[in-house]
Amino acid sequence: MGSCWSARVKAESPFHSVSASGANSRYTGSGNDLSGSSSRVSAASVPLTPRSEGEILQSSNLKSFTFNEVRAATRNFRPDSVLGEGGFGSVFKGWIDEHAFTAARPGTGMVIAVKRLNQDGFQGHREWLAEVNYLGQLYHPNLVKLIGYCLEEEHRLLVYEFMPRGSLEHHLFRRGSYFQPLSWNLRMKVALGAAKGLAFLHSEAAKVIYRDFKTSNVLLDSNYNAKLSDFGLAKDGPTGDKSHVSTRVMGTYGYAAPEYMQTGHLTTKSDVYSFGVVLLEMLSGRRAVDKNRPNGEHNLVEWARPHLNSKRRIFRVLDTRLEGQYSLNGAQKAALLALQCLSSEAKYRPSMDQVVQTLEELQDTRDTTSRRSPQTSRNGNHQNECTTISKKKFTRGGQCKSCVSEAICFTPSQLKAVRATK
Repeated sequence: MGSCWSARVKAESPFHSVSASGANSRYTGSGNDLSGSSSRVSAASVPLTPRSEGEILQSSNLKSFTFNEVRAATRNFRPDSVLGEGGFGSVFKGWIDEHAFTAARPGTGMVIAVKRLNQDGFQGHREWLAEVNYLGQLYHPNLVKLIGYCLEEEHRLLVYEFMPRGSLEHHLFRRGSYFQPLSWNLRMKVALGAAKGLAFLHSEAAKVIYRDFKTSNVLLDSNYNAKLSDFGLAKDGPTGDKSHVSTRVMGTYGYAAPEYMQTGHLTTKSDVYSFGVVLLEMLSGRRAVDKNRPNGEHNLVEWARPHLNSKRRIFRVLDTRLEGQYSLNGAQKAALLALQCLSSEAKYRPSMDQVVQTLEELQDTRDTTSRRSPQTSRNGNHQNECTTISKKKFTRGGQCKSCVSEAICFTPSQLKAVRATK
């Protein structure tokens, strides 16, 4: 569940099947269940000391709040301050003094998001503790900032920085005036930020496997900078000469790597696969799993994979809400990157450092020529050119010989329909 949403939503609940709408759901399977510096870690710092099960690691960067302090900051957890709900419980909006960290009047001080553990929820103390220990020890611009926590009697709460633009999930899949379609440039910016967050987790400084990378866990600040949230399922990476971590299969349906689901063997390449799914969601505007789609299109990866390395078919995948406003070369490179991340064999997937490098190159793309498909731009120059081509100039595959590399032309039957409208 995204930690610091800015819009009131109901998030997915863990450990149940996929709903008809295709909303994300967590799952757990059988397998081998192995349990998993007081200063924050940066990319240049030394690795963390091993985490102990069942205790909070000391951190000078976290404040230990009393329950009364958190209650005052959220105005007694008022219903109208709820930002989101999910398997963990509810997330509330609150205000604290940015220096003393005491409760402040609404509209003053620092805005915070408070995640309150529901004792009857699907997640429990173990996930809460993992969140405290990972975010209390790790620091990176692309990880959400944990300000503090409350551990008092039965109360378990987490206090985060507030992320005003909510989650990537809402911007991709929700409709309405608040959530407008993200432009191509913003999608690539968010993808790069999220990739940098994962690359840091996989680095020698952190050695962490995230295990639950999905659109609802990518939060956006006011400038659309992406930050990873929800570390309840994170695991320490393999140590010594070990190649993987053996653990129960947990995560979100549609995002988990196939080898992890089959064996319970967890590696950094498991996160890379999940990143590929999210990148594909960003390219297509479709959910990873959506039962409302036609037969054959329920699973996004299975449906899109054959189109990703084809210049002729890539436009079938790209989000029509982009209205062709992207670099054709950049779209092809992003699609190929997603395909590499989604390789069925982990060894053929790139590292997250390599993903970051590719996405940084896409940020530098200066070709912003609009590429419009026939479905979205009936008056484009390319279409006008195609309407003058006779039927015999088309190849057997139905594509125009003069523009087959662009893959944005009409079949003869489409041309006939276009001429009829003139």
